[in-house]
Amino acid sequence: MTAESIPESWRDTLDPALASPEARRLGGWLRAEEGAGKAVYPPRGSRLTALALTPLDTVKVVILGQDPYHGPGQAHGLAFSVQDGVKVPPSLVNIFKEMESDLGLARPSHGNLTKWAEQGVLLLNNTLTVEAGKAGSHAGRGWDAITDACVAAVAERGDPTVFILWGSHARKKAGRIRALGSGAHHLVLSSPHPSPLSAHNGFFGSKPFSQANAFLEANGRGGIDWAL
Repeated sequence: MTAESIPESWRDTLDPALASPEARRLGGWLRAEEGAGKAVYPPRGSRLTALALTPLDTVKVVILGQDPYHGPGQAHGLAFSVQDGVKVPPSLVNIFKEMESDLGLARPSHGNLTKWAEQGVLLLNNTLTVEAGKAGSHAGRGWDAITDACVAAVAERGDPTVFILWGSHARKKAGRIRALGSGAHHLVLSSPHPSPLSAHNGFFGSKPFSQANAFLEANGRGGIDWAL
């Protein structure tokens, strides 16, 4: 990644993180992986889509997941989202089931969450790349330095914000969010990942969408139109 690839609203936040040893090692390692012929998702040019679509000063909600989808044509830089025409993955099917139960909204026929991102929902994974067919394969390679900086930047702002943490990897950031709140009261909602392997262990019934909107409205920030 180069500094030019960082969306302007996030640049001051991320420049120090990108200069860290972890991020420098990550860049070299990714180039080596791709140079060896390994398929990495999402492709270059779309790995920071979440930051491009949701400028820092617009963030109302952060939805944090683990890592991108690892199937061809799925990941496009927004956590849990797929582009129009791509089959909705099982985790997103479960997210839509919970949204239907929580808000009474019909399940969408597509999995493109761009509308959420454009309203201030930062759809961020803990790790922003993955090797094809190998979930979790890029964890611990340096993305934490960058995504930690993103979360810290939001938490340090004065605007009350909702952090929705899905899965054990995402929940590790809960303490950091609370510590960096700078006196602002944020709402932190955490549950198991919406994956079919864990959704029945507490994701279903967690009501994150209605809780998020109630908090945002109570704090004068306006709720999210979750309908797709």
